[in-house]
Amino acid sequence: MLFEKYSYIAVEGPIGVGKTSLARMLAAHFGDSCRLLLEKPERNPFLARFYDDPQRYALPVQLFFLFQRIQDLQELVQPDMFSRATVTDFLIEKDPLFAQLTLSDDEFYLYQQMYGHLQPQVPVPDLVIYLQASPEKLIERVKRRGMIYEKNITEDYLRRLVESYSRFFLHYNAAPVFMVNSDNLNFVEESHDFDLLLERIDRMRGGREFFNRGL
Repeated sequence: MLFEKYSYIAVEGPIGVGKTSLARMLAAHFGDSCRLLLEKPERNPFLARFYDDPQRYALPVQLFFLFQRIQDLQELVQPDMFSRATVTDFLIEKDPLFAQLTLSDDEFYLYQQMYGHLQPQVPVPDLVIYLQASPEKLIERVKRRGMIYEKNITEDYLRRLVESYSRFFLHYNAAPVFMVNSDNLNFVEESHDFDLLLERIDRMRGGREFFNRGL
């Protein structure tokens, strides 16, 4: 069983890649004994305004996310942490990735000071599932789900975000990483795709593996 090997799984990837959907499916697959911890971007009051005016709202949107993520991750240090499996759809380490992408130099310096003081001491995941997709596919998925606060996301922004994630995971070594090209996978509507993903993860033996299913 997968959670006999990995009791804490984090799903990561750029906007629109499907990380929340996959996290929900993993938690549902493993039942009531699994705790699901999700980001809540719709609660960020600055997010829609950021996509309309990035320069003005980059700092407040980033600080709100930082405080929100730290507060959510406090759940991972509760007494029952090691008696329950946990799935999340984010890593705290990804927060500076977005900050560096959107903030000016002075704002990023301020952000770094705050991040250094506030970053919680949380457990490292047993496994990170890193979902990848092309910017074109991400734009398609973002438009399809039709969230109001995402309506002004541009392909250029997603392209830069994809590149930032690639650089981040090139050097990330805190936990084993299972990298998945999701362009040709549909976990939500195709049960076979989800089962195939579980099978490949269960067969993982090294610290870093890549899964890409062609057409």
